[in-house]
Amino acid sequence: MTSGTVWGLGVGPGDPELLTLKALRILRAVPVIAYPAPDTGESFARAVAAPHLPGGQTEIAIRMPLGDGQFPKAEIYDAAAAEILSHIEERRDVAVLCEGDPFFYGSFMYLYERLAPRCPVHVVPGVSSLMACAGAAGSPLAARNDVLTIIPAPLPEEELRARLAGAEAAAFVKVGRHFAKLKRVIAAEGLTATAHYVERASLAAERVLPLADVQEDRAPYFSMVLVHRRGRAWR
Repeated sequence: MTSGTVWGLGVGPGDPELLTLKALRILRAVPVIAYPAPDTGESFARAVAAPHLPGGQTEIAIRMPLGDGQFPKAEIYDAAAAEILSHIEERRDVAVLCEGDPFFYGSFMYLYERLAPRCPVHVVPGVSSLMACAGAAGSPLAARNDVLTIIPAPLPEEELRARLAGAEAAAFVKVGRHFAKLKRVIAAEGLTATAHYVERASLAAERVLPLADVQEDRAPYFSMVLVHRRGRAWR
């Protein structure tokens, strides 16, 4: 039996113009879209895609507590997968909107796990927050034979120190309420003066500062710190 197809669409870091041409084509063609959303309020992924939506599509808001780090939320993803499959079985394609890139710390992986054994699922890569932050900071991530290390800030402080100690270039993600701890770790390695802080990359509220100039001890969910041991990758 022919079925519909699920598309995991990376919609990028926030600027609606950073969708890929492929994501845009699929977004405008599918009869059903799904997207993560907070318990109440607007979905960020949908807001990014909103200028491109043709109207008249069925929408599935996958509501959950966002940003609390408690993954996977099995019951929520089970229910969302079942609702998506109900459309697929009726031969309707579904585009799942994903902030950044679907497979770079993206919650889409939990839907992929549930859906891929049961229907066609294709991933359309998106511009990740990592690339957007590097561009905003004017700071290349790595060069030559550098090893780039992606480090989640919620890790324990001692583990953060160990990861950074062995890193030539590092990007700290999921900064948020872990910012004070992260600043201590970077200072202990003597890298504060050359680290870059970026929040809300590609959005109108984008903020880019040397880490040394940031006074706050908390950061928004959409924030990142970039560090290179040489200061700049080209050196």
